[in-house]
Amino acid sequence: MVALSLLGFSSGLPLYLTTQTLQAWMTVEKVDLAAIGLFSLVGLPYSLKFIWSPLLDRFSLPFLGRRQGWLIAVQIGLLVAIAFMALQQPKQALQLLAINAFVIAIFSATQDIVADAYRTDVLQKLEMGAGAAVFVLGYRVALLTTGWLAFRLADQIRWSSVYLIMAGFMVIGILGTLLAPQPKEISPPESLADAVILPFGEFFQRLGLLQGFSILIFIVLYRLGDALVNNMSIPFLQTEFTLTEIGDIRNGMGLLATIVGTLAGGSILSKIGINRSLWVFGALQALSNIFYFLLSQVGKNYQFLIITINVENFCAGLATAGFVAFMMSLCNQRFSASQYALLSSFMAVSNNILVAPAGGLAKSIGWSMFFLISIVAALPGLFLLPLFAPWNQKPAAISRPGLNDDEEDLWGRN
Repeated sequence: MVALSLLGFSSGLPLYLTTQTLQAWMTVEKVDLAAIGLFSLVGLPYSLKFIWSPLLDRFSLPFLGRRQGWLIAVQIGLLVAIAFMALQQPKQALQLLAINAFVIAIFSATQDIVADAYRTDVLQKLEMGAGAAVFVLGYRVALLTTGWLAFRLADQIRWSSVYLIMAGFMVIGILGTLLAPQPKEISPPESLADAVILPFGEFFQRLGLLQGFSILIFIVLYRLGDALVNNMSIPFLQTEFTLTEIGDIRNGMGLLATIVGTLAGGSILSKIGINRSLWVFGALQALSNIFYFLLSQVGKNYQFLIITINVENFCAGLATAGFVAFMMSLCNQRFSASQYALLSSFMAVSNNILVAPAGGLAKSIGWSMFFLISIVAALPGLFLLPLFAPWNQKPAAISRPGLNDDEEDLWGRN
């Protein structure tokens, strides 16, 4: 669990440095709002990481084992790439900034592939709720570092120095990789062709085509409303509040609320199960966007800002714990890198691609209407739940495939 918390920190560290913290930097530099919204496309590797995930299932580097070797390599790459952000000038060379951020996203997406696979491999079924919560706890502490701390530092020193400091925090992830125990050895795919074909074939054969595609569509839509708000919350808050106020509340107190929500979500999930957690947490997540709408109506109100941020982040923490456990439960350990990458890639579609027009939309219709639309956008994902996660029935996918040596060989290879 200690290793998972450190790896979660390492996974979370690059995210804000290419999204919300970078948006704050660009806003200070007077970059156009529509361009800031389009910068979500920098996160495209998170949506496409399933393309190269089979390589990480099939091949190992000649040190530290199948998972940890890849983790060390990409973590060192991230440290260097984040440090290079200190050389960028958003107003004068926006394209170079985008390229640098894109490289960070590639390394970060690759790290996520391996870290998610390691977590899926090392956790037993009864540990999944706690393991997901601890990993997300580390992830959220990283967001606290790259959000609240970065915002506080940006009021005192140059943004370039802030990014150099953030690069240094990647050492924590490297330490986590060195401390992480080896998971139970699972035989990798025998060839690259097997690594590409078998994970996706096994996924759909086990679940069925209808349920499999329904799950993928659900993953795209489940957190769409929350993704819309997250993509534009910093520019919205900067219309009324200072960076220090935003950092103290949103990236400080708000992320603490997320951590509490995540731990509470892991605990509740162990009591009511994954299915019911998806229903309850998803509904609360959608309803929490109402507070952003109300904040847009009341204007600069510091007390209501505190309420809005804490409610939204607590509900996001609940939803994250349930969602991560749900995706882990769908993976066969033999292909955990590829299958979890496929699932999380579809999740990233809403976080990075579907929300790309959010800046232009908010600019054209206003913030109040934008937040109402974000609530409506959360509903389609909830409407899909009865197809594969009925309230009173456990889904067949919750059994952990790939754990037993004598498991039925669906492909007739043994």
